[in-house]
Amino acid sequence: MEKVIKIGTRDSDLALFQAKTVQKKLTDLGYQTELIPVKSTGDIVLDKPLYELGITGIFTKTLDVAMLNGTVDIAVHSMKDVPTLLPKGIQQTAVLKRASTLDILVHKRLSFLENTGTIATGSLRRKAQWLNKYPKHQVVDLRGNVNLRLQKLEDNTWDGAIFAKAGLERIEVLPKNYINLDWMIPAPAQGAMVVHTMMNDNFCTEALQKLNDKDTDICTTIERDFLRTLEGGCTAPIGALAIIEKNEVLFKGVLFSLDGSRKIEINKSISLDNKTNFGAICAREILENGGIDLMKEIKDKMKR
Repeated sequence: MEKVIKIGTRDSDLALFQAKTVQKKLTDLGYQTELIPVKSTGDIVLDKPLYELGITGIFTKTLDVAMLNGTVDIAVHSMKDVPTLLPKGIQQTAVLKRASTLDILVHKRLSFLENTGTIATGSLRRKAQWLNKYPKHQVVDLRGNVNLRLQKLEDNTWDGAIFAKAGLERIEVLPKNYINLDWMIPAPAQGAMVVHTMMNDNFCTEALQKLNDKDTDICTTIERDFLRTLEGGCTAPIGALAIIEKNEVLFKGVLFSLDGSRKIEINKSISLDNKTNFGAICAREILENGGIDLMKEIKDKMKR
């Protein structure tokens, strides 16, 4: 009997959408599949900012364990949530075609932008970039799945909250009252879905490799190499975006202080043929321009 591929996923609407997308693609290729939802620590503990929980891969760890003990065969993740170092025995096998990389502001009114205001986000990257542009504003923590965060925005007196556009579009809850934050550099691999398999599972690895989108794989690899070289976790105030245009890779990378007052950025392009280690090269340039001291300061403050 042909193996039934057990697909591990978080149980939020967005995670289930992503897992079902992978499931449909596998089914269309003739594979038998089963969805197995699990709840991660990041979904359960909502009363603390992510960086205070002190767990690497807070949204992925539970699925890693499920893969290692054989409860599931593959795991589907939002790629931006995945640590740059995977557990022993687990490998990245497919990156699906990327959706929008944009961050958006869902707002109640826009007049506050020129005055004082309060914005909600659980991301240190978004907080730092917002405060860099709007230093008079206050930023409060916002946690939970997409629907819960939208409801919290509705229930509070905040002026707006920041979301990844791709997530709201995927589960069809994108409201009319939003603006694109095209000046905000996204998280490395934002808008991309990734699938992991066990290294010793040839059947699932061969199946999932058929879903890999080459351009998205290249761009997200560069962005995550940038992140890894800066030694930032998924919650660090680091942004990165690689885009392929014709035979070139265009890259933007940024590192902020936690309060947004300092910014070190890089804009660089390279031939697609010479893309190897491009993300790491860009990160080292950031480190040489003050990034070493800034990363040390960030880590020290996050330990307190």
